[in-house]
Amino acid sequence: MGTHLPTSSLDIFGDLRKMNKRQLYYQVLNFAMIVSSALMIWKGLIVLTGSESPIVVVLSGSMEPAFHRGDLLFLTNFREDPIRAGEIVVFKVEGRDIPIVHRVIKVHEKDNGDIKFLTKGDNNEVDDRGLYKEGQNWLEKKDVVGRARGFLPYVGMVTIIMNDYPKFKYALLAVMGAYVLLKRES
Repeated sequence: MGTHLPTSSLDIFGDLRKMNKRQLYYQVLNFAMIVSSALMIWKGLIVLTGSESPIVVVLSGSMEPAFHRGDLLFLTNFREDPIRAGEIVVFKVEGRDIPIVHRVIKVHEKDNGDIKFLTKGDNNEVDDRGLYKEGQNWLEKKDVVGRARGFLPYVGMVTIIMNDYPKFKYALLAVMGAYVLLKRES
């Protein structure tokens, strides 16, 4: 009575065929519960933090020494909180998909309450006007995704490595799949 190790990844389908319907439904339901739980937690964080993206990874060294590439930032974005110079914000610029993490260096508040502000990376020589869409010299509150409230150093490096080296992503998935199969066999 030895343990059976799969000879190829196609044996997964053989294992699925050997399951009765109840076992298969149970596996599918477990997977669906894991996915829906993750989505509910993410949506809950969005509601609690007021930010469309409550967790982001720093992708460049423009904020060193405050934040390094791969740091995981926790954000909030409560609309009633005023934006102040010195605060670190994450913002999106029209025409760019990836949000930017930089420090507010100047704030202009009009009499009617409208606020415009200018940002700059701590490790950059010049302000961010060159990053904004053409003709835009200031950011507004609507551009802000969130404000940095905390961070975990280098935890986001896994995300960066998987994006920079797609083969690593597939290797990691293969290792995780092999682990699951071996765990199930024992």
